[in-house]
Amino acid sequence: MPAHASEQDTSIDELVEQLRALGVCEGDVLLAHVSFRAVRPVEGGPDGLIEALTRSVGPNGTLVMPSWTDTPEQRFDPGRSEPSSELGVVARLFWRLPGVMRSRTPFAFAARGPDAAYILSSELLLPPHQPDSPVGKVVSRNGRILLLGLNHDSNTTLHLAELLAEVPYRQARQLVVFGEDGPSRRKYLESRHCFRLYARADDWLDEVGLQARGRVGRASARLVRAQDLVELVVARLRRDPFSFLHPRGAGCLPCEAAWRSIEP
Repeated sequence: MPAHASEQDTSIDELVEQLRALGVCEGDVLLAHVSFRAVRPVEGGPDGLIEALTRSVGPNGTLVMPSWTDTPEQRFDPGRSEPSSELGVVARLFWRLPGVMRSRTPFAFAARGPDAAYILSSELLLPPHQPDSPVGKVVSRNGRILLLGLNHDSNTTLHLAELLAEVPYRQARQLVVFGEDGPSRRKYLESRHCFRLYARADDWLDEVGLQARGRVGRASARLVRAQDLVELVVARLRRDPFSFLHPRGAGCLPCEAAWRSIEP
């Protein structure tokens, strides 16, 4: 890490101040979805941003990030399998840092802090985002969700809300599982669509004042308590289970597939 920040860089101290002003607290369990491109330039680059996130929750807090791979057909090794390129440089660096733990399943998260072992302790779950999954355990620990330079279409916890709301659109999926007797395919059903309308969670949260907004570096930032998000979205989806789907005939192929999945 460079010893000094350039005049244009946001310093690590400034980032910590901005995160605290947003509402991140000492001792928080913080699930962070991060676009470094939106936040930069930052003192120390991506490592500096991880340092700021770590300092913002302090030694009694736990920092959590997504860490799944691009290769679900291959055997998952938590110590070697590279996270998906879609997760960004911060998530792709975080899992290798000292003290960071990682899930043992392909739907992996990484975490560092006192609650890391608990959050990552679940075995393979299908569908993956259940109450006993890492996102569910962040909810159970009264954790917060941070979106840096990203919208709610990157918010994995909304998959849990759809599951709890029992939305009717479920599509067949499968995963290669590597056991003692060799690989086998496990089939399951999961809510799938384009996810772009997850952005509607912004309006829902803002209407009732459950989402903090601000700036971190040069990025727009959102912070919400995970349980607040899940309870609000589940209630909305129980009133209108199709809130996250584009209308039939709108030309969105993933949403059209979701609509077809409910046909008899």
